[in-house]
Amino acid sequence: MNVSQLIVGINGSLRAASSNAALLRAVARVLPDGVGFEIYDGMDTLPHFNPDLDAEGMEPPPPVRALRELLARADAIVISSPEYAHGIPGALKNLLDWLVSDGALVDKPVALLNAAPAGGHYAQAALAETLRTMNWRLIDEASRMEPFVRRKIAGELTDDDALAVLRGALDALLRAAT
Repeated sequence: MNVSQLIVGINGSLRAASSNAALLRAVARVLPDGVGFEIYDGMDTLPHFNPDLDAEGMEPPPPVRALRELLARADAIVISSPEYAHGIPGALKNLLDWLVSDGALVDKPVALLNAAPAGGHYAQAALAETLRTMNWRLIDEASRMEPFVRRKIAGELTDDDALAVLRGALDALLRAAT
């Protein structure tokens, strides 16, 4: 398949059976032809953020370099995150901290998805604030919290209405990425 655009998905959860992982797998299933999709799977290998390991002129740790290279190649990014204690998971925040100084990601279109049973409003707001501070381009019409709740994701997202909402969100993201 000839891929004209690449979207990278980031799962904010480290759980193997997370609803957010299922949501990203659904993204891969509903994307139009010609759009590639890759889920970043190295969040658990990133070292704790330490600015001393990322000073100007230094080579970042290999997992950080690989993450930055992947995201730089992407035309757009989808982050699917759970909500923990009214915020984002620490591992996801650590990932974002490693990206703060990466100029290649400025103005990168990003969509936020959330499969939290309670709605995920706090995590979504925290992510939006962080990404806007990092100068990523949050695409509001591509970001969704509902209807991706756990009761509709039993291993895989199969709810037709939810899949239609997901297709609409991805269409908005792809328009923003061109």
